Amino acid sequence: MPEHLVVVFTAAGPGQADIIKSALVAAGIPAETSREGAGAAYGFTVGPLGMVDILVPEEDAAQAEDLLEAMRRGELSDDDDAIDDDAFDDDGDT
Repeated sequence: MPEHLVVVFTAAGPGQADIIKSALVAAGIPAETSREGAGAAYGFTVGPLGMVDILVPEEDAAQAEDLLEAMRRGELSDDDDAIDDDAFDDDGDT
């Protein structure tokens, strides 16, 4: 990963950070996480010690921020995993 990384998002905890990082990586944007050492060592997941920064290479920051903004607006979807309602009969069985 390149040396000059910038923070594009600060997650409320490691769970949210994993989701955000996975979305960026799936979009082809290299991403890393960084958190306070004491929070990681003691397993804090909330509050200031639970915060996790998401970092990307500086040259990918604009693309990452656009993706994160689209996520905030709810504009992303994964149609490949969508449930086909026609596959179920009236009882909800397949």
